[in-house]
Amino acid sequence: MPQSIDVGNRVRITSLPPYVKTAEPMPMLRPPDVIHVGEEGTVLSREPGDYWSVRMENGAYLLSREYLEVVDVDSVD
Repeated sequence: MPQSIDVGNRVRITSLPPYVKTAEPMPMLRPPDVIHVGEEGTVLSREPGDYWSVRMENGAYLLSREYLEVVDVDSVD
């Protein structure tokens, strides 16, 4: 079972959606190449419909749970 996501968690992109929506006061649809598989960000808030506002290096985006996995900060590589 997938690990639950909470505000403040680090998450990783596991796959790309057909488009991404910015999490700004005036949201815009962007092509999926503004983010990359494996890129990590921080969860800012939960939105309706199991979407999460995630702050990435180049902006904040609304992403569905299906495209995210929680990064285990306790694991040592």
